Amino acid sequence: FTDQPNNKIIKWSATDNSLTVFMDDAGRSNGTYFDKKGNLITCADLDNQLWLIDKNKKVKVLVKNYNGKLLNGPNDLWIDNKGGIYITDPLYVRDYWKRSPEMQQDDRCVYYLKPGKKELIRVADHFVQPNGIIGSPDNKLLYVADIDDNKVYRYDIQEDGSLTNRFLFTNINSDGMTIDNKGNIYTTNADGVSVFNPKGEKIEQIPTGEKWTANVTFGGKKRDKLFITASTSVFIIDMKVKGVE
Repeated sequence: FTDQPNNKIIKWSATDNSLTVFMDDAGRSNGTYFDKKGNLITCADLDNQLWLIDKNKKVKVLVKNYNGKLLNGPNDLWIDNKGGIYITDPLYVRDYWKRSPEMQQDDRCVYYLKPGKKELIRVADHFVQPNGIIGSPDNKLLYVADIDDNKVYRYDIQEDGSLTNRFLFTNINSDGMTIDNKGNIYTTNADGVSVFNPKGEKIEQIPTGEKWTANVTFGGKKRDKLFITASTSVFIIDMKVKGVE
């Protein structure tokens, strides 16, 4: 998980419950996701890039810009079963930027990087501030949180990776998101983790007691442990449901 203010990626070990620094100078990485080869794909906010970090901590820049201009600041991502990468690109002005704080793109959007390609495709727009993102295990649905508009949208994923049929899934502001094997969507904000069923109905609330709850994902050998990152803590909950690859 990332500690963006301190520019580090931290590794937690299930063996001895220890924390170690996986990478210093981590490009101010924010959202992350493992690909099927075990590479860590990160939204490297320092220079508004998308990175691939291999097991030896070697960095490869996957994306530097869109249409010749810097991205606003990649925030979160999800990788589909083809290896394509969806990223959200809001605008959170950072004091460590050497670039202009003004928005680089003409909108705050969602982009898609096709497998093996170097150029992004813009697949969704008209957000106030797109943030969390997660797809369904069958790769048919994509959920995008518009955090500053208190909305989560659902899209149909087409064969070429494009998105159609924008649908208001639920009204909530969410930072990170994940999904379980029942199709329930987990959202995060100042109240902790809110869980919604596939119909968009709230079915559970998990408080963390922290000022902000930033992200959530499933892990463990059986993918039945829910990991939650909050302002100053990481939480682990044993679940009756499981996450999906």
